[in-house]
Amino acid sequence: MFDRLKKLSQVMTRTRDAVFGQVADLFDQREVDDALWDELEELLIRADVGVPTTEYIIDATKERVQRQRIKDGDRAREAFKSVLVDILNDSDQPKQLDIPFGKLTTVLVVGVNGVGKTTSIAKLTGYWQNQGHKCVVAAADTFRAAAIDQLKIWADRVGAQVVSHQHGADPGAVVFDAWQAAISRRADVLVIDTAGRLHTKDNLMDELRKLYKILAKQQPGAPEATLLVLDATIGQNSLVQAREFQKSAAINGLVLTKIDGTAKGGSVFPIVRELRVPVLFLGSGEHLDDIEAFDARAFVDALVSPGAENASVR
Repeated sequence: MFDRLKKLSQVMTRTRDAVFGQVADLFDQREVDDALWDELEELLIRADVGVPTTEYIIDATKERVQRQRIKDGDRAREAFKSVLVDILNDSDQPKQLDIPFGKLTTVLVVGVNGVGKTTSIAKLTGYWQNQGHKCVVAAADTFRAAAIDQLKIWADRVGAQVVSHQHGADPGAVVFDAWQAAISRRADVLVIDTAGRLHTKDNLMDELRKLYKILAKQQPGAPEATLLVLDATIGQNSLVQAREFQKSAAINGLVLTKIDGTAKGGSVFPIVRELRVPVLFLGSGEHLDDIEAFDARAFVDALVSPGAENASVR
């Protein structure tokens, strides 16, 4: 656990040091009073938590403080952290994605261009293959020639098979062929890249619905998972993106990328709270192993750490 906290602490240095470190220090060796709540509200809004979720967090923390008759800042900080953990754990979907052996699991990966979707697909594929699973990747983002080439390069690095057509081909045909290839090769996971074009939003969502129908015809219940990739650096805009995708896609997990590059990592809380969809994976950096299964408690512990504790784990 210490190693994991140390790694998360290092990855999340910018987010923690910019705002959340101040949040942690706010509780340090002081009494709980009205001024504390006012300062906490200001810091959470600066951290891109958003006004509605900020108000919820403060009200929930106050309620715990009053119920447990907490007077000192250290215990109040723990109550605050527990509220954050509860938000991240409160969802309508399972908090982990289990991939069985010997049965094909189809994972549809969605997200707008630029969020790190292609890199995340490579990392996820490597992650599952390191667990012993055989993976096939479908290059169904046929609207960008670069996306197909990128995916092939990344997949080659992890030793995964890629099924692709030429630039501009029908994404549905790619998905159908990839499904057949995954079955014939007895793969455990079919990972499908999809287009992410904000400027043609309606066409994008129609295409997603079409892919769902094609997959459902191959096997009832497919795709078993739809993961939405979100860029942590764009804050509240991620929430806007998530709302749009949830209208057309059965999102049951989030992949949060670039957590190492943002000073405002608080947007994860309103996203999970509103969508009731859990973060399943946390991505950072450009290396293939820079991804891990998300753990809400470890995330909050790394995010909300007092200065002295931060120094001890760096």
